[in-house]
Amino acid sequence: MTESGSDRLVELRRGFHRHPEPGWREFYTTHRLVEEIERIGVDELAVGREAYDPGDRMAVLDDDASEPWLTRARERGAREDLLESMAGGSTGCVAVLDRGAGPSIGLRVDIDGLFIEESDASTHQPAREGFRSEVEGTMHACGHDVHMTWGLAVLERVKASDFSGRLTVFFQPAEEISGGGFPMAKSRFIEDIEYLFAAHVGLDHPTGRVVAGIERALAMCHVDATFEGISAHAGKAPHEGENAMQALGTAISNAYGIPRHGEGMTRVNLGYCEAGSASNVIADHAHVEAEARGETTELMEYMKRRLRRAFDGAAHAHGCDLSFEVISESPRADSDPALIDHVATVAADVDAVDDVVPVADFGASEDATFLMERVQDDGGLATYLIIGTDHPSAHHTSTFDIDERSLRIGAEVLAEAVCRVGEHSEPTAS
Repeated sequence: MTESGSDRLVELRRGFHRHPEPGWREFYTTHRLVEEIERIGVDELAVGREAYDPGDRMAVLDDDASEPWLTRARERGAREDLLESMAGGSTGCVAVLDRGAGPSIGLRVDIDGLFIEESDASTHQPAREGFRSEVEGTMHACGHDVHMTWGLAVLERVKASDFSGRLTVFFQPAEEISGGGFPMAKSRFIEDIEYLFAAHVGLDHPTGRVVAGIERALAMCHVDATFEGISAHAGKAPHEGENAMQALGTAISNAYGIPRHGEGMTRVNLGYCEAGSASNVIADHAHVEAEARGETTELMEYMKRRLRRAFDGAAHAHGCDLSFEVISESPRADSDPALIDHVATVAADVDAVDDVVPVADFGASEDATFLMERVQDDGGLATYLIIGTDHPSAHHTSTFDIDERSLRIGAEVLAEAVCRVGEHSEPTAS
């Protein structure tokens, strides 16, 4: 890749970094992706509702949650035809290059940002060099701006090569809320994919290192629960109330008391709650957002069942009604050894790569596992690789940033992995 090509990657990444949008609200982001994909030129481009069935989405928002983001995208020049395709919050897109006979390959990249206020400190490169987030309270704090840049770079490079086969790039929305992987894994575009690549930047691996595949991505579920009680005067007639806040407190205690499973890692976390209205009123309403994870999909299901039982018991003990809703989830999927070997071989040939690690534990959750699982169940191969980058602080923090040399490394590794996929791996029969 030429120096000017590297400069173009930096320009693209910084442009995405300025305009982060959270899950199911990536209207302007999708518009910019489409502009770049159309500039490259592909054989098929599906946007929003054309890319997947909106009914398959998880963690779907109320209309009023997406409306300000739709307005913002329109004010910044997003095309009306694209906004129409994304009506109701169906964001993201799928691009297809059809280059005749050959393997059918998928690349999945995610596109959403996080609700984090980006640092404006002079020591923070995006602030110092003028590409800090322009969206208050929202930033690309997990590198999805990098991932989108890789997706576009791979499309452009593969198109310019002598690649023969079919490449489908999934620009997936709503990864951070585990909402977008499932609908894309159910779409027509995943059918007949023989090889699937997904990628992430950083994750505590330095610039120049490539992890060819991950294992032990934790299965996960997000839960919203609400306790409904009866309000009463806290001084005069507390006995007439049914205390939702007390039910919430018991639920928290019960949840953290769930026995861990002897067959593998299990985790639970209650990360947000709110309850009550005033100090002198028995709270009649309490809401909590929680998650359960497991080393396997079965262990996650164990934690989910026990979490529901903990909440049911708390509601019953305090005379409250319970609403318990699993709003999104994702399974465990491991990378296939044959495709790991292929990526490792390809990465070793890239000049800027100085350390190739075949396999590493992931230790977190990712809804790309829906796409991996679908491809593997159909007899194909999948891997989730990591392109290392030096970053000054951890993912999901206000000072997260990347070493922009990793843009070129990731683009080259992924493009070569696609173009050379038949050399080192063969899918099993479906």
